Amino acid sequence: MPARKPKVIVTRRLPDQVETRMRELFDTELNVTDEPFTRKQLVEAVGRCDVLASTITDKIDASLIEKAGERLKLIANFGAGVDHIDVAAANARGIMVTNTPGVLTEDTADLTMTLLMATLRRVIEGANAVQAGEFTGWAPTWMLGRRITGKRLGIIGMGRIGTAVARRARAFGLQIHYHNRKPVSSRVAEELEATYWDSLDQMLARMDIISVHSPHTPATYHLLSARRLKLMPPHAVLINTARGEIIDEQALADLLAEGKLAGAGLDVFEHEPRINPKLLKQPNAVLLPHMGSATVEARVDMGEKVIINIKTWMDGHRPPDRVLPQML
Repeated sequence: MPARKPKVIVTRRLPDQVETRMRELFDTELNVTDEPFTRKQLVEAVGRCDVLASTITDKIDASLIEKAGERLKLIANFGAGVDHIDVAAANARGIMVTNTPGVLTEDTADLTMTLLMATLRRVIEGANAVQAGEFTGWAPTWMLGRRITGKRLGIIGMGRIGTAVARRARAFGLQIHYHNRKPVSSRVAEELEATYWDSLDQMLARMDIISVHSPHTPATYHLLSARRLKLMPPHAVLINTARGEIIDEQALADLLAEGKLAGAGLDVFEHEPRINPKLLKQPNAVLLPHMGSATVEARVDMGEKVIINIKTWMDGHRPPDRVLPQML
């Protein structure tokens, strides 16, 4: 571990106060253009830095890690998800990986509820109709959405964000159901009056709304496959603020186009930033540009966690947000 200030390369533009503090504490090289690093730039960066401050736009696979120089000892990710990093390969090379959990929970839960309400109440369709001059006055049967209160919400993944969504949903009168690797504590289940389903298939077939909050891992890739999506009732809507790869996007677009699903609210996409062209054409799809944690407060808090992880490592201690292969 270097006694000097560690060389930190930041792959994307971060909030000004975060970048300023990083420059004060470390030998920091910033990305002033905010253009995502090319593969060549990533290879060059891992070959000469002590710490790579990465983001979701950086594909840090085993091949890249093999090209890392002896100096690289920490990948301090700006974000909670680490599915773009081969954590096992990094660990094998003696390179720590950290993330920024917890600080984006409330903001992502807020956006999930925003998508849920916008999808059920056709908010984007209505706003577009007004902008297009199609609103000619109130009519009893025009732009009818669905009532939120009383609906059954099925949450896939009852971690921090899933639980935060459940608490908000209870306030809107939704009935809480969930599928998780294991049931939540009896205290949380009682507080939320939540029903646990060990069978995802059975839950999907009975819900009015499905909201995805699982991490993207090999086990959750296309967890909502074409077969599983077809289990959802035709009146149901699907919300995803987790990772796009969890859903078979082509199958979802087909079901929406065929009227076999009532709607979808998506903040993430399978081949991001590219979005399935068929999905873009569906008026019952509310599509947002991966903005679940896009608040000033969340992004500053994420940056501060990156700094704490780097500083703790620099001082010879275990970073508080270290990610190990067995945790994934």
